[in-house]
Amino acid sequence: MTSDSWSTRFTAQVVRSMRQARMDARLTMPAVAERCAQRGLPEITDQTIKNLESGRRTSITLTDFLALADSLGVPPVALLFPLGTAETVEVLPDREVSTWDALAWFTGETPIAEPAPPGSPRDVLDTFREHGDLVAAARASAALATDRRRAANTTPAPDRRAALLELATGYEEYAEADRKELASFRTRMRERGLVPPALPDGLTAVDQTEDTTP
Repeated sequence: MTSDSWSTRFTAQVVRSMRQARMDARLTMPAVAERCAQRGLPEITDQTIKNLESGRRTSITLTDFLALADSLGVPPVALLFPLGTAETVEVLPDREVSTWDALAWFTGETPIAEPAPPGSPRDVLDTFREHGDLVAAARASAALATDRRRAANTTPAPDRRAALLELATGYEEYAEADRKELASFRTRMRERGLVPPALPDGLTAVDQTEDTTP
């Protein structure tokens, strides 16, 4: 089996996923082409898309693929590896694996028996995923604290208000601990020479906490 035939098959699989995404979004080919033009790629015309979907065109550039994925509103990786609709995928010539294993391999999540070597690409990916988890936890605890405090301030019943204030205080302590943990993690990232992602609204003060954290 030649690599050319694998390339054609893999492209065809990606295009099928793109066509399904277009149909699900109820977008015409001209509409998708217009979206591509808005993203700076006017050379992707409705004829280009028609040639791809009909099989007359058997290859696609990386730039065209990314523009089409964004125009369709679908994560590019979901078009490469149709999780949930295909049991297996041929990731390389004569190398067919489960779709989940293929996606995990592509994103650096392939299960391994030992931790990733420090400084390896897998280790860097794991670090940024952990940072994302810490950001999500900090946002969630902050939202819970704010909601309980707001509820307490708008509740006329004294007993209920006291209970809500106690809950709010507890959640605020959790939120503060989460912010400190995130600040410390960002410090360790910088010490490794990594640039942490920008913080979302509501957590920008974490970097100030980082500056004052012992």
